[in-house]
Amino acid sequence: MLVWFIVGSLVAVSLVFDSPALDHRFVAAGAVLPVAEGLVGGPWLLHTLVAGVAVLAVVMLLTRGRRPGRQRWLGVPIGMFIHLVLDGTWTDTGLFWWPVAGMDELGGSVVPEFARLPGTLLLEALGLLVGAWAWRRFGMSDPLNRRRFWSEGRLVGIAGQAGHENDRRGS
Repeated sequence: MLVWFIVGSLVAVSLVFDSPALDHRFVAAGAVLPVAEGLVGGPWLLHTLVAGVAVLAVVMLLTRGRRPGRQRWLGVPIGMFIHLVLDGTWTDTGLFWWPVAGMDELGGSVVPEFARLPGTLLLEALGLLVGAWAWRRFGMSDPLNRRRFWSEGRLVGIAGQAGHENDRRGS
């Protein structure tokens, strides 16, 4: 139940935003964060839109005037929003729109990731397939690209390959 969210969030964010400054490690962390609610009888706040908005507001306030920190930490709420899309929470009106749609939807049930277990296993398999595609797309067989991802959170896309070649030659 992690591969789908990690790979899905990394691919979606890199293809949609194409931001070289965004730290994709934080996006992945934000995308798996709501899964932890399964350990505490969720879904709770992390499966609601209000939680992502609140985390976004906190990041914006706490990183005011600190652009590198903001670029890093913005990945967490972005990952949380992508999680809501990838696990289908947006289809559960009461949970997604809590508290606007009512106050009764939190806790006491199974998180969406565990509730649809056969489907979740298929999504994990799809995550592995998309992950294999992404491995090639982002040149992760190159040790420099892997090092850049693990140390800086950067993914080099097709458009970034020319710049990457210049990095390798030292120019």
